[in-house]
Amino acid sequence: MRILHTMLRVGDLERSLDFYTRVLGMRMLRRKDYPEGRFTLAFVGYQEEDEGAVLELTHNWDTDSYDLGDGYGHIALEVEDAAALCAQVKERGGKVTREAGPMKHGSTVIAFVEDPDGYKIEFIERSGRVD
Repeated sequence: MRILHTMLRVGDLERSLDFYTRVLGMRMLRRKDYPEGRFTLAFVGYQEEDEGAVLELTHNWDTDSYDLGDGYGHIALEVEDAAALCAQVKERGGKVTREAGPMKHGSTVIAFVEDPDGYKIEFIERSGRVD
Protein backbone atom coordinates (compact mmCIF):
# COMPACT_ATOMS: atom_id res chain seq x y z
CA MET A 1 0.00 0.00 0.00
CA ARG A 2 0.99 3.62 -0.48
CA ILE A 3 -0.53 7.08 -0.10
CA LEU A 4 -1.91 8.26 -3.45
CA HIS A 5 -3.11 11.78 -2.75
CA THR A 6 -4.51 14.24 -0.25
CA MET A 7 -7.75 15.98 -1.23
CA LEU A 8 -8.41 19.65 -0.47
CA ARG A 9 -11.69 21.38 -1.22
CA VAL A 10 -11.02 24.78 -2.79
CA GLY A 11 -13.33 27.74 -3.34
CA ASP A 12 -11.71 29.11 -6.51
CA LEU A 13 -9.92 26.46 -8.57
CA GLU A 14 -7.99 28.84 -10.84
CA ARG A 15 -6.69 30.83 -7.85
CA SER A 16 -5.62 27.59 -6.13
CA LEU A 17 -3.99 26.21 -9.27
CA ASP A 18 -2.04 29.45 -9.63
CA PHE A 19 -0.81 29.14 -6.05
CA TYR A 20 0.23 25.50 -6.23
CA THR A 21 1.82 25.72 -9.68
CA ARG A 22 3.23 29.25 -9.95
CA VAL A 23 3.94 30.03 -6.28
CA LEU A 24 4.97 26.55 -5.03
CA GLY A 25 6.25 25.19 -8.35
CA MET A 26 4.08 22.07 -8.61
CA ARG A 27 2.92 20.79 -11.98
CA MET A 28 -0.65 20.27 -13.14
CA LEU A 29 -0.88 16.51 -13.62
CA ARG A 30 -4.49 16.10 -14.71
CA ARG A 31 -7.83 17.86 -14.55
CA LYS A 32 -11.37 16.72 -15.23
CA ASP A 33 -14.78 18.40 -15.06
CA TYR A 34 -17.80 16.42 -13.88
CA PRO A 35 -20.75 18.53 -15.15
CA GLU A 36 -23.40 16.12 -13.85
CA GLY A 37 -21.98 16.41 -10.34
CA ARG A 38 -21.04 20.10 -10.74
CA PHE A 39 -17.43 19.66 -9.64
CA THR A 40 -13.88 19.61 -11.03
CA LEU A 41 -10.91 17.55 -9.87
CA ALA A 42 -7.38 18.82 -10.51
CA PHE A 43 -4.28 16.90 -9.47
CA VAL A 44 -0.99 18.74 -8.81
CA GLY A 45 2.39 17.61 -7.57
CA TYR A 46 6.14 17.53 -7.94
CA GLN A 47 6.21 13.97 -9.27
CA GLU A 48 4.00 11.85 -11.48
CA GLU A 49 1.23 10.10 -9.59
CA ASP A 50 2.87 6.70 -9.94
CA GLU A 51 6.08 8.08 -8.37
CA GLY A 52 4.76 9.85 -5.26
CA ALA A 53 1.80 11.33 -3.41
CA VAL A 54 0.05 14.35 -4.99
CA LEU A 55 -2.69 16.84 -4.09
CA GLU A 56 -6.22 16.55 -5.42
CA LEU A 57 -7.88 19.97 -5.55
CA THR A 58 -11.65 19.52 -5.57
CA HIS A 59 -13.78 22.45 -6.69
CA ASN A 60 -17.51 22.12 -6.10
CA TRP A 61 -18.94 24.62 -8.55
CA ASP A 62 -21.61 25.95 -6.20
CA THR A 63 -19.35 26.46 -3.15
CA ASP A 64 -17.09 29.52 -2.79
CA SER A 65 -15.47 28.71 0.57
CA TYR A 66 -15.23 26.11 3.32
CA ASP A 67 -14.89 26.05 7.09
CA LEU A 68 -11.52 24.39 7.63
CA GLY A 69 -12.48 23.11 11.09
CA ASP A 70 -10.01 22.44 13.86
CA GLY A 71 -8.91 18.93 12.88
CA TYR A 72 -6.82 19.84 9.84
CA GLY A 73 -3.12 20.45 10.44
CA HIS A 74 -0.95 21.07 7.39
CA ILE A 75 0.77 19.69 4.32
CA ALA A 76 4.55 19.26 4.73
CA LEU A 77 7.07 19.78 1.93
CA GLU A 78 10.75 18.90 2.17
CA VAL A 79 12.83 21.84 0.90
CA GLU A 80 16.51 22.71 0.46
CA ASP A 81 16.37 26.26 1.90
CA ALA A 82 13.23 27.33 3.78
CA ALA A 83 14.24 31.01 4.04
CA ALA A 84 14.95 31.29 0.32
CA LEU A 85 11.67 29.59 -0.52
CA CYS A 86 9.75 31.95 1.81
CA ALA A 87 11.28 34.91 -0.03
CA GLN A 88 10.27 33.36 -3.35
CA VAL A 89 6.71 32.76 -2.13
CA LYS A 90 6.42 36.42 -1.08
CA GLU A 91 7.83 37.62 -4.43
CA ARG A 92 5.15 35.56 -6.20
CA GLY A 93 2.34 37.00 -4.09
CA GLY A 94 2.02 34.16 -1.58
CA LYS A 95 1.48 34.54 2.15
CA VAL A 96 4.18 33.48 4.65
CA THR A 97 2.68 32.93 8.11
CA ARG A 98 5.88 31.81 9.87
CA GLU A 99 9.32 32.77 8.65
CA ALA A 100 12.03 30.11 8.45
CA GLY A 101 13.69 29.23 11.73
CA PRO A 102 14.18 26.42 14.22
CA MET A 103 11.04 24.68 15.38
CA LYS A 104 9.91 25.27 18.96
CA HIS A 105 11.78 22.96 21.34
CA GLY A 106 13.96 21.60 18.50
CA SER A 107 16.51 22.47 15.85
CA THR A 108 14.77 21.49 12.60
CA VAL A 109 14.35 24.58 10.39
CA ILE A 110 10.73 25.04 9.36
CA ALA A 111 8.47 27.73 7.89
CA PHE A 112 4.76 27.98 7.10
CA VAL A 113 2.85 29.48 4.19
CA GLU A 114 -0.87 29.62 3.55
CA ASP A 115 -2.74 28.85 0.34
CA PRO A 116 -5.63 31.03 -0.92
CA ASP A 117 -8.20 28.93 1.00
CA GLY A 118 -6.30 29.12 4.29
CA TYR A 119 -4.67 25.68 4.20
CA LYS A 120 -1.25 25.66 5.90
CA ILE A 121 1.83 24.30 4.13
CA GLU A 122 4.96 23.60 6.16
CA PHE A 123 8.44 23.80 4.65
CA ILE A 124 10.89 21.46 6.39
CA GLU A 125 14.52 22.03 5.55
CA ARG A 126 16.11 18.79 4.39
CA SER A 127 19.47 19.41 6.09
CA GLY A 128 17.85 20.31 9.39
CA ARG A 129 15.38 17.43 9.69
CA VAL A 130 16.67 15.84 12.88
CA ASP A 131 13.82 16.25 15.38
